[in-house]
Amino acid sequence: MTKSKLVAEPGKQEFVITREFDAPRELVFKAFIDPELYKQWLGPRELTMNLETFEPRTGGSWRYIQKDEDGNEFTFHGVNHEVLAPERIIGTFEFEGLPEKGHVILGTERFEELPGNRTKLISQSVFQSVEDRDGMLQSGMEEGVNDSYDRLDELLEKIQSRI
Repeated sequence: MTKSKLVAEPGKQEFVITREFDAPRELVFKAFIDPELYKQWLGPRELTMNLETFEPRTGGSWRYIQKDEDGNEFTFHGVNHEVLAPERIIGTFEFEGLPEKGHVILGTERFEELPGNRTKLISQSVFQSVEDRDGMLQSGMEEGVNDSYDRLDELLEKIQSRI
């Protein structure tokens, strides 16, 4: 499996994660907008996922809760500013567990078609401050992203083997 490449330049409020998948762009995009597929790959393996709200359209919102084996809950929510199939998704991301509000991330997922029925996913996250970005990087999120994308790789392979 390919690992994700994370680029976070010092002093900038963003990072960019790039990952290639052995699946057509339309299928990778579908895994981001189909609730049954989405909850099968998003987040670390050891957490369960409950999608409370999932409106994968421009102007739609989303909210999910991930739970660990000890019952600790991690809740996230956001709004989709643009969902343009199969090219991109632009929206906000906010972790409800932070003590102070206002740590909103603006994310853009771009799905690029590659030769051989492959897809390059470019995920840009823009933070409100360098400190917010650095805090996210120090939280272990890179490991979580790799785990999620590994799970997405496995799901895409399983779907394609049935076709």
